[in-house]
Amino acid sequence: MEYEIIYEKSSDGWSAYIPELPGCTSAGANRTEVEKNIKEAIELHLELLHGQEP
Repeated sequence: MEYEIIYEKSSDGWSAYIPELPGCTSAGANRTEVEKNIKEAIELHLELLHGQEP
């Protein structure tokens, strides 16, 4: 599956969220870190939605 990821830069780092997955968010010190973190967040979010333990 593919999801749209919204990245936002702030004064102290980056954040990301998935509009199609409410509550699925992540943050990081830089763009590379937040990209890695949001991918992990998506995997965990989907596991929890499907009733599997992470």
